[in-house]
Amino acid sequence: MTVIDSKYPYFVSVILVTLLAILVPSQPASGQWTADKPGSDNITLLAHLPLGPRLNVSDTDLEQEMHRPYAYVGRMVYGFEGDKGLDIIDLHDPSQPKRIYEWRIENQDLHLGTGGMDVKHFKWNERYYVVQSLQFRQGGPNPDLGAVILDVTGLPDPSTVKEVARLRAPDHPGGFHNIFIYKHSTGRVLLMTTVAGPYAHVYDMGYAVEGFLDDVLVAKIPVPDTSSQRRGYHDFYAGYHPDTAEDRFYGGGTGGYYVYNITDLEEPELLITLTGISGVKSGHTFTPTPDGRYVVAETEYQYAPLRIFDLQPAMNGETTNIRRPISAWTADWRHLVHNHEVRWPYVFVSGYLDGLQIFSLMDPENPVTVGYYDTYTGPPNKIRYSQFNGAFGVDVRNADGLIIVSDMTTGFWTFRMEGFSGWNGEDWGMPNISSAQDWESVPGQN
Repeated sequence: MTVIDSKYPYFVSVILVTLLAILVPSQPASGQWTADKPGSDNITLLAHLPLGPRLNVSDTDLEQEMHRPYAYVGRMVYGFEGDKGLDIIDLHDPSQPKRIYEWRIENQDLHLGTGGMDVKHFKWNERYYVVQSLQFRQGGPNPDLGAVILDVTGLPDPSTVKEVARLRAPDHPGGFHNIFIYKHSTGRVLLMTTVAGPYAHVYDMGYAVEGFLDDVLVAKIPVPDTSSQRRGYHDFYAGYHPDTAEDRFYGGGTGGYYVYNITDLEEPELLITLTGISGVKSGHTFTPTPDGRYVVAETEYQYAPLRIFDLQPAMNGETTNIRRPISAWTADWRHLVHNHEVRWPYVFVSGYLDGLQIFSLMDPENPVTVGYYDTYTGPPNKIRYSQFNGAFGVDVRNADGLIIVSDMTTGFWTFRMEGFSGWNGEDWGMPNISSAQDWESVPGQN
Protein backbone atom coordinates (compact mmCIF):
# COMPACT_ATOMS: atom_id res chain seq x y z
CA MET A 1 0.00 0.00 0.00
CA THR A 2 1.31 3.45 -0.79
CA VAL A 3 0.64 7.05 -0.33
CA ILE A 4 3.80 8.95 -1.18
CA ASP A 5 4.45 12.62 -0.56
CA SER A 6 7.37 12.83 -2.98
CA LYS A 7 7.01 12.61 -6.73
CA TYR A 8 7.49 9.37 -8.57
CA PRO A 9 10.42 9.05 -10.93
CA TYR A 10 8.32 8.78 -14.02
CA PHE A 11 10.94 7.39 -16.25
CA VAL A 12 8.88 4.78 -18.10
CA SER A 13 9.80 4.86 -21.74
CA VAL A 14 7.59 4.54 -24.78
CA ILE A 15 9.41 1.33 -25.63
CA LEU A 16 8.57 -0.21 -22.26
CA VAL A 17 4.94 0.79 -22.57
CA THR A 18 4.78 -0.78 -25.99
CA LEU A 19 6.34 -4.00 -24.74
CA LEU A 20 3.90 -4.18 -21.87
CA ALA A 21 0.98 -3.65 -24.19
CA ILE A 22 2.16 -6.64 -26.19
CA LEU A 23 2.86 -8.75 -23.12
CA VAL A 24 -0.44 -8.17 -21.32
CA PRO A 25 -3.51 -9.82 -22.86
CA SER A 26 -6.08 -7.21 -23.76
CA GLN A 27 -9.58 -7.39 -22.34
CA PRO A 28 -12.55 -7.74 -24.64
CA ALA A 29 -14.67 -4.65 -25.13
CA SER A 30 -17.38 -6.23 -23.00
CA GLY A 31 -14.99 -6.25 -20.07
CA GLN A 32 -14.53 -2.49 -19.94
CA TRP A 33 -16.29 -0.04 -17.68
CA THR A 34 -19.03 2.16 -19.05
CA ALA A 35 -21.04 4.92 -17.38
CA ASP A 36 -24.16 2.78 -17.53
CA LYS A 37 -22.43 -0.35 -16.27
CA PRO A 38 -19.76 0.13 -13.58
CA GLY A 39 -19.31 -3.61 -13.02
CA SER A 40 -19.28 -6.97 -14.77
CA ASP A 41 -22.40 -9.16 -14.75
CA ASN A 42 -20.89 -11.64 -12.28
CA ILE A 43 -20.21 -9.03 -9.58
CA THR A 44 -23.04 -8.14 -7.22
CA LEU A 45 -22.82 -4.89 -5.31
CA LEU A 46 -24.17 -5.51 -1.82
CA ALA A 47 -23.63 -2.12 -0.22
CA HIS A 48 -21.79 1.18 -0.29
CA LEU A 49 -21.03 3.16 2.88
CA PRO A 50 -19.57 6.68 2.41
CA LEU A 51 -17.05 7.52 5.12
CA GLY A 52 -15.53 10.93 4.63
CA PRO A 53 -14.20 13.60 2.32
CA ARG A 54 -11.98 13.15 -0.70
CA LEU A 55 -8.75 11.18 -0.13
CA ASN A 56 -9.60 10.30 3.49
CA VAL A 57 -9.78 6.47 3.38
CA SER A 58 -6.82 4.09 3.36
CA ASP A 59 -6.55 0.31 3.76
CA THR A 60 -9.02 -2.27 5.06
CA ASP A 61 -9.02 -5.64 6.83
CA LEU A 62 -11.79 -8.20 7.37
CA GLU A 63 -12.10 -10.65 10.25
CA GLN A 64 -12.45 -14.22 9.02
CA GLU A 65 -14.66 -15.84 11.68
CA MET A 66 -18.32 -15.70 10.73
CA HIS A 67 -19.41 -14.94 14.30
CA ARG A 68 -17.21 -11.85 14.21
CA PRO A 69 -18.38 -9.94 11.10
CA TYR A 70 -16.21 -6.86 11.50
CA ALA A 71 -14.16 -4.87 9.03
CA TYR A 72 -11.51 -2.28 9.87
CA VAL A 73 -10.81 0.79 7.74
CA GLY A 74 -7.85 3.12 8.12
CA ARG A 75 -8.50 6.87 7.97
CA MET A 76 -5.85 9.19 6.59
CA VAL A 77 -5.61 12.75 5.36
CA TYR A 78 -4.10 12.65 1.90
CA GLY A 79 -6.02 15.70 0.74
CA PHE A 80 -6.88 18.83 2.67
CA GLU A 81 -9.31 17.49 5.23
CA GLY A 82 -10.54 14.43 7.06
CA ASP A 83 -9.79 12.15 10.00
CA LYS A 84 -6.67 10.34 11.17
CA GLY A 85 -7.39 7.00 12.76
CA LEU A 86 -9.56 3.92 12.34
CA ASP A 87 -13.20 2.99 11.70
CA ILE A 88 -14.85 -0.30 12.71
CA ILE A 89 -17.64 -1.53 10.43
CA ASP A 90 -20.31 -4.03 11.54
CA LEU A 91 -21.15 -6.54 8.76
CA HIS A 92 -23.78 -8.69 10.44
CA ASP A 93 -25.78 -7.77 7.34
CA PRO A 94 -23.24 -7.18 4.53
CA SER A 95 -25.92 -5.37 2.57
CA GLN A 96 -26.29 -2.83 5.39
CA PRO A 97 -22.83 -2.11 6.86
CA LYS A 98 -22.78 0.10 9.92
CA ARG A 99 -19.93 2.13 11.33
CA ILE A 100 -19.99 1.37 15.05
CA TYR A 101 -16.71 2.78 16.34
CA GLU A 102 -14.18 5.49 15.51
CA TRP A 103 -10.68 5.75 16.94
CA ARG A 104 -8.91 9.05 16.30
CA ILE A 105 -5.47 10.25 17.28
CA GLU A 106 -5.70 12.93 19.93
CA ASN A 107 -5.13 16.54 18.81
CA GLN A 108 -5.45 15.62 15.14
CA ASP A 109 -4.66 19.08 13.85
CA LEU A 110 -1.28 19.06 15.56
CA HIS A 111 -0.24 15.72 14.03
CA LEU A 112 1.52 16.26 10.72
CA GLY A 113 1.33 13.55 8.06
CA THR A 114 -1.25 11.16 6.71
CA GLY A 115 -2.31 9.35 9.89
CA GLY A 116 -3.94 5.91 9.65
CA MET A 117 -2.51 3.70 6.90
CA ASP A 118 -2.47 -0.12 6.98
CA VAL A 119 -4.66 -2.16 9.35
CA LYS A 120 -4.62 -5.81 10.51
CA HIS A 121 -6.41 -7.87 13.17
CA PHE A 122 -5.19 -10.81 15.26
CA LYS A 123 -6.16 -13.15 18.09
CA TRP A 124 -4.09 -13.91 21.18
CA ASN A 125 -5.10 -15.86 24.30
CA GLU A 126 -8.75 -15.88 23.27
CA ARG A 127 -8.91 -12.13 22.84
CA TYR A 128 -9.20 -10.18 19.60
CA TYR A 129 -7.14 -7.15 18.64
CA VAL A 130 -6.69 -4.75 15.75
CA VAL A 131 -3.46 -2.95 14.82
CA GLN A 132 -3.71 0.38 13.01
CA SER A 133 -0.45 1.62 11.51
CA LEU A 134 0.23 5.35 11.73
CA GLN A 135 2.48 7.84 9.98
CA PHE A 136 3.27 11.27 11.37
CA ARG A 137 6.03 13.66 10.34
CA GLN A 138 8.47 15.53 12.53
CA GLY A 139 7.35 18.99 13.56
CA GLY A 140 4.29 17.70 15.38
CA PRO A 141 3.49 15.13 18.07
CA ASN A 142 4.35 11.43 17.84
CA PRO A 143 6.72 11.28 14.85
CA ASP A 144 8.05 7.99 16.28
CA LEU A 145 4.59 6.41 16.70
CA GLY A 146 4.16 3.43 14.37
CA ALA A 147 0.93 1.77 15.43
CA VAL A 148 -1.85 1.62 17.97
CA ILE A 149 -3.29 -1.70 19.24
CA LEU A 150 -6.94 -1.90 20.28
CA ASP A 151 -8.70 -4.72 22.14
CA VAL A 152 -11.89 -5.40 20.17
CA THR A 153 -12.98 -8.60 21.92
CA GLY A 154 -16.24 -7.09 23.16
CA LEU A 155 -17.64 -6.07 19.78
CA PRO A 156 -20.30 -5.24 18.72
CA ASP A 157 -20.47 -3.17 21.93
CA PRO A 158 -18.33 -0.11 21.06
CA SER A 159 -17.94 0.85 24.72
CA THR A 160 -15.73 -2.22 25.24
CA VAL A 161 -13.09 -1.19 22.68
CA LYS A 162 -9.96 -0.04 24.46
CA GLU A 163 -6.43 0.94 23.55
CA VAL A 164 -3.88 -1.48 25.00
CA ALA A 165 -0.55 -0.46 23.50
CA ARG A 166 1.32 1.85 21.16
CA LEU A 167 4.35 0.72 19.16
CA ARG A 168 7.11 3.22 18.61
CA ALA A 169 10.31 3.27 16.58
CA PRO A 170 12.31 6.17 18.05
CA ASP A 171 15.36 5.38 15.93
CA HIS A 172 13.27 5.53 12.75
CA PRO A 173 10.71 8.36 12.98
CA GLY A 174 7.97 8.49 10.39
CA GLY A 175 5.81 5.58 11.51
CA PHE A 176 4.84 2.31 9.83
CA HIS A 177 3.62 2.61 6.26
CA ASN A 178 2.66 -1.04 5.87
CA ILE A 179 2.16 -3.92 8.29
CA PHE A 180 1.46 -7.65 8.08
CA ILE A 181 0.28 -10.09 10.77
CA TYR A 182 1.62 -13.65 10.69
CA LYS A 183 1.23 -16.64 13.00
CA HIS A 184 4.66 -18.25 13.04
CA SER A 185 5.38 -21.98 13.29
CA THR A 186 6.53 -21.33 16.87
CA GLY A 187 3.00 -20.17 17.71
CA ARG A 188 4.06 -16.56 18.09
CA VAL A 189 1.89 -13.87 16.50
CA LEU A 190 4.23 -11.51 14.66
CA LEU A 191 3.67 -8.01 13.33
CA MET A 192 5.95 -7.08 10.45
CA THR A 193 6.31 -3.38 9.73
CA THR A 194 8.03 -1.02 7.37
CA VAL A 195 10.37 1.54 8.92
CA ALA A 196 12.63 4.27 7.64
CA GLY A 197 15.57 1.90 7.55
CA PRO A 198 17.11 -0.90 5.44
CA TYR A 199 15.00 -3.67 6.96
CA ALA A 200 11.57 -4.69 8.18
CA HIS A 201 10.85 -4.72 11.89
CA VAL A 202 9.25 -7.79 13.48
CA TYR A 203 7.28 -7.38 16.72
CA ASP A 204 5.87 -10.04 19.04
CA MET A 205 2.19 -9.22 19.57
CA GLY A 206 1.93 -11.43 22.66
CA TYR A 207 4.58 -9.28 24.31
CA ALA A 208 2.83 -6.11 23.11
CA VAL A 209 -0.61 -6.81 24.55
CA GLU A 210 0.84 -8.23 27.77
CA GLY A 211 2.76 -5.02 28.40
CA PHE A 212 6.35 -6.11 27.65
CA LEU A 213 7.02 -3.23 25.27
CA ASP A 214 10.74 -3.15 26.00
CA ASP A 215 11.02 -6.65 24.52
CA VAL A 216 8.48 -6.38 21.71
CA LEU A 217 10.97 -5.88 18.82
CA VAL A 218 12.25 -9.42 18.20
CA ALA A 219 13.82 -9.36 14.72
CA LYS A 220 14.89 -7.34 11.71
CA ILE A 221 14.74 -8.64 8.14
CA PRO A 222 17.30 -6.83 5.96
CA VAL A 223 16.94 -5.40 2.49
CA PRO A 224 19.79 -6.99 0.50
CA ASP A 225 20.11 -4.17 -2.03
CA THR A 226 22.70 -1.63 -0.88
CA SER A 227 22.69 0.62 -3.94
CA SER A 228 20.56 3.31 -2.32
CA GLN A 229 21.12 5.21 0.90
CA ARG A 230 17.34 5.34 1.43
CA ARG A 231 16.71 1.66 0.98
CA GLY A 232 13.93 -0.22 2.70
CA TYR A 233 10.83 -2.37 2.25
CA HIS A 234 7.54 -1.07 1.02
CA ASP A 235 5.27 -4.04 1.66
CA PHE A 236 5.48 -7.75 2.44
CA TYR A 237 3.75 -11.03 3.11
CA ALA A 238 4.62 -14.03 5.26
CA GLY A 239 3.40 -17.60 4.88
CA TYR A 240 4.21 -21.18 5.74
CA HIS A 241 5.82 -23.39 3.08
CA PRO A 242 4.66 -26.98 3.73
CA ASP A 243 7.13 -28.64 1.34
CA THR A 244 10.11 -27.43 3.35
CA ALA A 245 8.43 -26.71 6.70
CA GLU A 246 9.65 -23.12 6.48
CA ASP A 247 8.18 -19.81 7.50
CA ARG A 248 8.84 -17.54 4.53
CA PHE A 249 8.92 -13.79 4.18
CA TYR A 250 8.18 -12.13 0.82
CA GLY A 251 9.25 -8.50 0.67
CA GLY A 252 9.07 -5.81 -1.99
CA GLY A 253 11.45 -2.89 -1.67
CA THR A 254 14.63 -1.28 -2.90
CA GLY A 255 15.98 -3.14 -5.92
CA GLY A 256 13.05 -5.53 -6.36
CA TYR A 257 11.74 -8.46 -4.35
CA TYR A 258 13.19 -10.88 -1.79
CA VAL A 259 12.24 -14.23 -0.26
CA TYR A 260 13.62 -15.18 3.16
CA ASN A 261 13.42 -18.23 5.35
CA ILE A 262 12.40 -16.79 8.73
CA THR A 263 11.86 -20.05 10.60
CA ASP A 264 14.72 -18.90 12.81
CA LEU A 265 13.84 -15.26 13.39
CA GLU A 266 17.28 -14.48 14.79
CA GLU A 267 18.94 -15.65 11.57
CA PRO A 268 16.81 -14.79 8.51
CA GLU A 269 18.12 -16.70 5.49
CA LEU A 270 17.90 -15.08 2.06
CA LEU A 271 16.58 -17.73 -0.35
CA ILE A 272 15.60 -15.99 -3.58
CA THR A 273 16.05 -12.54 -5.08
CA LEU A 274 14.12 -10.96 -7.93
CA THR A 275 16.35 -8.09 -9.00
CA GLY A 276 17.63 -6.61 -12.22
CA ILE A 277 14.08 -6.72 -13.60
CA SER A 278 13.46 -4.42 -16.54
CA GLY A 279 11.30 -1.49 -15.40
CA VAL A 280 11.54 -2.31 -11.69
CA LYS A 281 13.60 0.00 -9.52
CA SER A 282 11.71 -0.78 -6.34
CA GLY A 283 9.15 -3.41 -5.40
CA HIS A 284 5.75 -2.81 -3.88
CA THR A 285 3.33 -5.57 -2.83
CA PHE A 286 4.67 -9.11 -3.29
CA THR A 287 2.41 -12.14 -2.70
CA PRO A 288 2.92 -15.88 -3.38
CA THR A 289 0.38 -18.47 -4.41
CA PRO A 290 -0.54 -20.93 -1.62
CA ASP A 291 2.13 -23.43 -2.71
CA GLY A 292 4.80 -20.74 -2.94
CA ARG A 293 5.58 -21.45 -6.59
CA TYR A 294 4.25 -18.30 -8.26
CA VAL A 295 4.36 -14.74 -6.98
CA VAL A 296 2.37 -11.65 -7.92
CA ALA A 297 4.52 -8.53 -7.83
CA GLU A 298 3.56 -4.85 -7.95
CA THR A 299 5.63 -1.73 -8.51
CA GLU A 300 2.92 0.95 -8.31
CA TYR A 301 4.42 2.81 -11.24
CA GLN A 302 2.05 4.26 -13.77
CA TYR A 303 1.92 2.13 -16.93
CA ALA A 304 3.37 -0.86 -15.05
CA PRO A 305 1.31 -4.05 -14.83
CA LEU A 306 1.26 -6.69 -12.15
CA ARG A 307 4.04 -9.12 -13.01
CA ILE A 308 3.77 -12.86 -12.45
CA PHE A 309 6.98 -14.76 -11.64
CA ASP A 310 7.67 -18.49 -11.44
CA LEU A 311 9.97 -19.28 -8.51
CA GLN A 312 10.41 -22.95 -9.46
CA PRO A 313 13.87 -22.53 -11.02
CA ALA A 314 15.10 -21.02 -7.76
CA MET A 315 13.30 -23.60 -5.67
CA ASN A 316 14.99 -26.33 -7.73
CA GLY A 317 18.41 -24.81 -7.09
CA GLU A 318 18.97 -23.77 -10.71
CA THR A 319 19.41 -20.10 -9.79
CA THR A 320 19.15 -17.72 -6.85
CA ASN A 321 17.94 -14.70 -8.83
CA ILE A 322 14.97 -14.42 -11.17
CA ARG A 323 14.77 -11.48 -13.55
CA ARG A 324 11.99 -12.20 -16.02
CA PRO A 325 8.26 -12.58 -15.38
CA ILE A 326 6.31 -15.31 -17.11
CA SER A 327 3.32 -13.03 -17.67
CA ALA A 328 1.71 -9.74 -16.67
CA TRP A 329 -1.76 -8.33 -16.09
CA THR A 330 -3.35 -4.89 -16.09
CA ALA A 331 -6.90 -3.57 -16.16
CA ASP A 332 -5.95 -0.38 -18.00
CA TRP A 333 -2.37 0.19 -19.14
CA ARG A 334 -2.71 3.93 -18.47
CA HIS A 335 -3.28 3.40 -14.76
CA LEU A 336 -1.64 1.47 -11.92
CA VAL A 337 -2.80 -0.93 -9.25
CA HIS A 338 -2.38 -0.67 -5.50
CA ASN A 339 -2.91 -3.82 -3.44
CA HIS A 340 -4.02 -7.37 -4.05
CA GLU A 341 -5.14 -10.54 -2.28
CA VAL A 342 -4.44 -14.03 -3.64
CA ARG A 343 -7.08 -16.74 -3.29
CA TRP A 344 -5.94 -19.27 -5.88
CA PRO A 345 -6.66 -19.16 -8.74
CA TYR A 346 -8.09 -15.69 -8.22
CA VAL A 347 -6.27 -12.45 -7.53
CA PHE A 348 -8.42 -9.68 -6.03
CA VAL A 349 -7.02 -6.25 -6.88
CA SER A 350 -7.69 -2.78 -5.51
CA GLY A 351 -6.83 -0.84 -8.61
CA TYR A 352 -7.23 2.86 -7.77
CA LEU A 353 -9.10 4.35 -10.76
CA ASP A 354 -9.95 0.85 -12.01
CA GLY A 355 -11.76 -0.07 -8.78
CA LEU A 356 -12.12 -3.72 -7.82
CA GLN A 357 -10.55 -6.04 -10.38
CA ILE A 358 -10.41 -9.84 -10.24
CA PHE A 359 -8.29 -12.01 -12.51
CA SER A 360 -7.55 -15.72 -12.72
CA LEU A 361 -4.12 -17.37 -12.56
CA MET A 362 -5.42 -20.79 -13.54
CA ASP A 363 -2.99 -20.50 -16.42
CA PRO A 364 -0.21 -18.39 -14.85
CA GLU A 365 1.24 -17.58 -18.25
CA ASN A 366 -2.09 -16.14 -19.41
CA PRO A 367 -3.90 -14.29 -16.60
CA VAL A 368 -7.50 -13.46 -17.50
CA THR A 369 -9.81 -10.82 -16.02
CA VAL A 370 -12.94 -12.50 -14.60
CA GLY A 371 -14.73 -9.65 -12.80
CA TYR A 372 -14.62 -5.96 -11.99
CA TYR A 373 -16.51 -3.06 -10.40
CA ASP A 374 -15.49 0.59 -10.53
CA THR A 375 -15.84 2.18 -7.08
CA TYR A 376 -14.72 5.64 -8.16
CA THR A 377 -16.19 7.34 -11.22
CA GLY A 378 -15.23 10.92 -10.45
CA PRO A 379 -12.62 13.11 -12.11
CA PRO A 380 -8.89 12.44 -11.77
CA ASN A 381 -7.28 13.65 -8.59
CA LYS A 382 -6.06 17.27 -8.80
CA ILE A 383 -4.71 17.51 -5.27
CA ARG A 384 -2.10 14.78 -5.61
CA TYR A 385 -0.88 12.60 -8.43
CA SER A 386 -3.84 12.05 -10.73
CA GLN A 387 -3.80 8.25 -10.56
CA PHE A 388 -4.16 8.26 -6.77
CA ASN A 389 -7.85 7.93 -6.16
CA GLY A 390 -10.34 5.10 -6.05
CA ALA A 391 -9.87 1.58 -4.66
CA PHE A 392 -7.08 1.49 -2.07
CA GLY A 393 -7.61 -1.73 -0.08
CA VAL A 394 -9.26 -5.10 -0.69
CA ASP A 395 -9.91 -8.17 1.43
CA VAL A 396 -11.80 -11.45 1.13
CA ARG A 397 -13.55 -13.56 3.76
CA ASN A 398 -12.66 -17.15 3.02
CA ALA A 399 -15.66 -18.71 4.78
CA ASP A 400 -18.26 -17.28 2.42
CA GLY A 401 -16.44 -15.29 -0.28
CA LEU A 402 -17.47 -11.82 0.91
CA ILE A 403 -15.34 -9.15 -0.78
CA ILE A 404 -14.72 -5.73 0.74
CA VAL A 405 -13.06 -2.67 -0.79
CA SER A 406 -11.94 0.62 0.74
CA ASP A 407 -11.99 3.54 -1.69
CA MET A 408 -9.91 6.66 -0.96
CA THR A 409 -12.86 8.95 -1.59
CA THR A 410 -16.11 7.00 -1.92
CA GLY A 411 -15.71 4.93 1.26
CA PHE A 412 -16.45 1.29 2.00
CA TRP A 413 -17.96 -1.33 -0.36
CA THR A 414 -19.14 -4.94 -0.12
CA PHE A 415 -19.46 -7.37 -3.04
CA ARG A 416 -19.99 -10.97 -4.02
CA MET A 417 -18.76 -12.74 -7.14
CA GLU A 418 -20.94 -15.32 -8.85
CA GLY A 419 -19.55 -18.83 -8.37
CA PHE A 420 -17.27 -17.74 -5.53
CA SER A 421 -18.97 -18.68 -2.25
CA GLY A 422 -15.83 -19.23 -0.21
CA TRP A 423 -12.24 -20.32 -0.48
CA ASN A 424 -10.20 -23.26 0.78
CA GLY A 425 -6.94 -24.07 -0.93
CA GLU A 426 -7.54 -27.79 -0.67
CA ASP A 427 -10.52 -27.42 -3.00
CA TRP A 428 -7.98 -26.39 -5.66
CA GLY A 429 -5.29 -28.90 -4.81
CA MET A 430 -3.35 -26.24 -2.92
CA PRO A 431 -2.32 -25.74 0.70
CA ASN A 432 -4.97 -23.83 2.61
CA ILE A 433 -2.70 -20.82 3.03
CA SER A 434 -3.49 -17.15 2.40
CA SER A 435 -3.11 -13.81 4.13
CA ALA A 436 -5.93 -14.95 6.44
CA GLN A 437 -4.33 -16.52 9.51
CA ASP A 438 -5.62 -19.60 11.33
CA TRP A 439 -5.64 -18.45 14.95
CA GLU A 440 -6.72 -21.87 16.28
CA SER A 441 -3.73 -23.83 15.02
CA VAL A 442 -0.01 -23.46 14.44
CA PRO A 443 1.53 -23.75 10.94
CA GLY A 444 3.07 -27.16 10.42
CA GLN A 445 1.31 -28.61 13.46
CA ASN A 446 -2.19 -29.11 12.09
